[in-house]
Formats: sequence, structure tokens, C-alpha cells
Amino acid sequence: MIKLLVAGTVAYDSIETPFGKAENVLGGSALHFTNAASFFTDVGIVATVGADFNLEDIAFLKERNVDMAGLEVDSQGKTFRWEGKYNYDLNQAITLKTELNVIENFKPKVPPQFRDADFLFLANIDPELQAHVISQVKSPTAIVLDTMNFWIESKFDRLMDVIEKVHMLIINEAELREITKEHNLVKGARKLIDRGPSCIVVKRGEYGVFMMSEEELFLAPAFPLEDVFDPTGAGDTFAGGFMGYLANVGDASFETLKQAIVMGTVMASFNVEEFSINRIKKLSYNEIKERYSAFKGVMQFGECTL
Repeated sequence: MIKLLVAGTVAYDSIETPFGKAENVLGGSALHFTNAASFFTDVGIVATVGADFNLEDIAFLKERNVDMAGLEVDSQGKTFRWEGKYNYDLNQAITLKTELNVIENFKPKVPPQFRDADFLFLANIDPELQAHVISQVKSPTAIVLDTMNFWIESKFDRLMDVIEKVHMLIINEAELREITKEHNLVKGARKLIDRGPSCIVVKRGEYGVFMMSEEELFLAPAFPLEDVFDPTGAGDTFAGGFMGYLANVGDASFETLKQAIVMGTVMASFNVEEFSINRIKKLSYNEIKERYSAFKGVMQFGECTL
């Protein structure tokens, strides 16, 4: 039995930032997530690719206890592809082209050995597919959902139905405001908590992370970096570090969630240092521990003496 299950996309991306270009590199929400989460726990992945996808490119994940039994290869189709660019505002991706390809007719099948997973992450895919995955698992400790503006605008009612079935929601600041019609993050998070989730995690890019439960708040800054080359997949990498840590510890208390937020932030800070999955792929445990300790030092301060 695996501890952590993710359902999402595995893709090829073409990316341009002010610091360079990368064409047809590995990407996709499930791949970025798994690349990070697999440092902390065993992961099962549910996704689909086309006949043009080179499975050898992700074979390294098997060495990190990633089970790919749920990765379907559509021999008649092509892999999902995304092309985008960033200007100097790296918080905002500009989509140039999206080719759904095999994603268009994908209906995720959760293998029997994945259905007892303790933690489930529903990465950014159609809410119909997210609901289909939930119907196939048993009783995870935590079901966590991500989404994007496309689904908020095109399938709002279905998305809200799925949100009511999950324990936590991880979204960015713009998505929270679009869903709730509230500019204030606290009011917006409160609206979503009233719909079912017990915890809302808001990704704020270079401004860090905001987390709110029914009774508590937590804020974490972004890790300060001198060089940021490519933010693509940073949110999914954050989620991978966050969920991987939770699955490793085995609970979802608020104190554990705070530690998981920091770990997710640490993993995302590595992701942006190179294009694609490259920085996380060659990451070491010692680097993770050192940056976690450095981040903890940045966040500490003394008691007020007034």
C-alpha cells in the first residue's frame, strides 16, 4: 500500500523566461508534485501520456519508491503539451499554447493497490476527473485539491461540488478571489471553509503562503533567493513537499501543517532555480535539511521587550 496518491498531468512544456528558453521539457502537475513528494514518502501516480512520451526520462522516480502502475500510456495519442512565457513579473505565466491531446478523453483509473492511500492530492485537472478519483479511494486521512482559473470559469458548480468533499484546498491568491468574489484573503478563506474544507492554503508566489483553518492562521514568507530562472511547476512542487511531509509524519494537525508549509516552501525554492524538473531531480536530502534549517532561522525572532 502506498501512503500518498496523486492524480494529475504528466506533460511536455516549452517555456520562455527573461533568463532563457527550454523546449519540450518534462512538466505537468503530477510530475512536479511527485518529483518533490518522493523525497519524503512512497507515492502512487495516476496520469496519462501519449506514445510520444519517453518513459525512461522519469525512470529515476522508481528509485524513490514511486509506483507508476496508474500511469497510462495511450498508444494512439500524443502527450499533453503546454507552452508559456514569463516577463519579469514571474508570478504570472502567459499561456501561448495548450494541446490537451490524451488529456481530452482521459478517465483516471485508480489501481486497487492505491485505493487505501492515507493521503490523496488532486492536482490541477478537470473537477469531473477529480470527483471520479475520489469515488475510487476509501477513506484517506486527508484529501487535498488544487485547481485553476480555467475550471473556475468553465465548471464552477462542479468544482464547488468537489471542494465540498475535500479536507484542504491549495490555490493561489487570484484563484481564491475569483472563487469567492472576496478581495480580502481572510474573508475569502472563511467562505471556502464554510463550504466544507477544514483548511485553506493560499500560494502567494514571491510573497509566501497564507494558511487558515476554522480557528487558526499561519503565514510563511517565500525563501529569499538571488536567482529565479523558471517558476513553472513551483506550486505543484510546493504541494509535493507539503503533502509528502504530511504523509511521512502521518497526521494533519495544525502544527504539522505549519511544518509542512515550510517544507513545501523549501522544495518550491529549489524548483525555481532551473528549468523543468531538473533542480529537484538532482537534489539531495542534505540540501533539503540545510535549507529547511536556514528558513527556520529566517522566521525566528525574539519576544517583545516593551
